[in-house]
Amino acid sequence: MTQQAVDLTSVITCPECGARTGERMPEDACRYFYECLSCHASLKPLPGDCCVFCSYGTVPCPPKQREEPCCGN
Repeated sequence: MTQQAVDLTSVITCPECGARTGERMPEDACRYFYECLSCHASLKPLPGDCCVFCSYGTVPCPPKQREEPCCGN
């Protein structure tokens, strides 16, 4: 069985200031908290999302990309 290719880079957009930052995602975990590098707002997932990448990123977290269970779901 071949494993599905996963994109490990996502750009997070801060909902407070609009700053966009490229981040490398962990392959096997969800990231629940993220501090904006521009305004220092503390971000956490929106209701129904497992991590900040699924809420604010251009690419969902690797578990979601592989259609696997996530840390929060």
